[in-house]
Amino acid sequence: MGPYNSPRTTQLCITPMPQESNSLISEIDQEVPQYKIDDSQESLIPPERPQSTPFPVQDVKIQNIQCSHRFFNSEVTSDVSTQKATKSKLATQSALLSNLPSEIHEYILDYLLGIRSSPLDVSSGGNSIFVRSWGKSIGSTLRHSRRFEVSQLALVSRRWRHLIQERLYRHLKIRGTRHYIKDAIDWFENHSHLKSYIRHIDIWFPVFQQKNITLDPTLHVLSKVSDRSYSNFSANNVGSSLTATYRLLSENSTLEEVLSFIQTTFSKIFILTLEGGERRKPPKVRYFQHSQNQRKLPILPTIRTFICKGQWNIIRSDSDFQSLASAFPNLKEWHASYARPKSKSYLSMATILLKLPQSLTNLNICLEADYRCEAFTPEYAKKVSRKIHFCIMMARAVPSLEHLAYTGRVCHDFFNKAALLSNPRESRLKTVDIVVKNICRSNLPGTGWGDGSNISDMKFITAFEKLVVSATGSLGRLTALESLRIRFIDIESKIPNLNPYFQFSKNQCTGIWSEEIVESLFKNRPAAFFAENPEMLGHLRSGYGSFPKARPKCISISEYADLANGIIAT
Repeated sequence: MGPYNSPRTTQLCITPMPQESNSLISEIDQEVPQYKIDDSQESLIPPERPQSTPFPVQDVKIQNIQCSHRFFNSEVTSDVSTQKATKSKLATQSALLSNLPSEIHEYILDYLLGIRSSPLDVSSGGNSIFVRSWGKSIGSTLRHSRRFEVSQLALVSRRWRHLIQERLYRHLKIRGTRHYIKDAIDWFENHSHLKSYIRHIDIWFPVFQQKNITLDPTLHVLSKVSDRSYSNFSANNVGSSLTATYRLLSENSTLEEVLSFIQTTFSKIFILTLEGGERRKPPKVRYFQHSQNQRKLPILPTIRTFICKGQWNIIRSDSDFQSLASAFPNLKEWHASYARPKSKSYLSMATILLKLPQSLTNLNICLEADYRCEAFTPEYAKKVSRKIHFCIMMARAVPSLEHLAYTGRVCHDFFNKAALLSNPRESRLKTVDIVVKNICRSNLPGTGWGDGSNISDMKFITAFEKLVVSATGSLGRLTALESLRIRFIDIESKIPNLNPYFQFSKNQCTGIWSEEIVESLFKNRPAAFFAENPEMLGHLRSGYGSFPKARPKCISISEYADLANGIIAT
């Protein structure tokens, strides 16, 4: 048998066949086994097609027949070549993505997830950009609506895995119970490479306990006495949400355990949040497991910002704050907020403000944040005024601060006292941001009908003007002050754009205007000026006009008198 008549060669050669034999050939091809080509015959070239063939010669040259392939189906060959081309294209794209600078990767993720800011960045208002960005989904993916989808981006490349994990674990929130703290310890022991990503840790302590009628209220344990009535009740309420689980408040971790967990697990924590929650007669978070006499909390030298929510459940006295402050020797920023207004909040904060750490430069206090007007001063506020003057206490903390934000009750005595205690050559205060709940004032006879906070109450407007006059008068001694904002917020107002405010920034003023304010401003900051002339509301005095949607940049105090007298329709 010649070389051209071998079975391997006949498979490689293409010869013309009649049409009636096509079916027979297909059956034979299925039965003929596929032979493996030896290495010695890899260079075998098929013979040229004879001149008598009905097919053109160029078709043979177009067909790329190679002996190294086991199958010679054109469809399979095209699929294989397509897959190879796709793989090479993906590899090229992956290589191009990996070769991009790290800044480009950051910009891509900023576009997808929001701009990431540094935990140590401080805005012109004095607050950390990282802290202010909670509601804007900036700097943290803790509350991202598609957190799971975000985690899938870590599979794009090795570099993206690092960047995505850094964003996902940047802000960590843990329930402050022993069970959850233990789970966190076990998790980071098994995933130690994630520890370095944590910058902000949030610990919240539950204050509610699940009630059940089978519980013994004196022992706080499940009752061992069988009760047929309860058995019948349970049988009739199988589908109800009633369970026999009881979780004691003693399961909450102490501050000593929480800070010890942070100290031993994380080394790059900059921001710490403790959330105490709120309820009627709330339990205080325990500091130590046993007696707290002459004991100290674990020290966290990396903490720069301390955020305390529901502070009444965590800090109730100056000794409590001093215990926490000693654990943060490098503390620079403190955010203190209370869940509900009460006299004890003002009284405890007044004692704390007298002994602030020297390292603390940024202070944010929120005592009342419901942002609603008052028809009259409540009894708890009068109780505070009978014991102390909170504005004077807060003013004593000004000389050591650079940024101050406050939400609550205030009056002109705050700025007057702060100016007296400040040395113009050594003044450090740069920004002041005050949200007025009400202005503390005595019930003296005068213009107006009460001591509430409403833009139609001329007594409140007059007190607000007096507050602004004292603020502008303090600019002469608070030489470093660059930004000043005082505003009253009433979310239920029919004309919220007329809520009084005053803002001073870069020698430009906006807000309420009067001759006393202008005189005090030019006396202490001659370069200051109002952005616009006072806007008059005369076109609305008929009561049929509509107020502008934009907040006026400048409005005269006298216009509020027309509002109080009912000339302008509200």
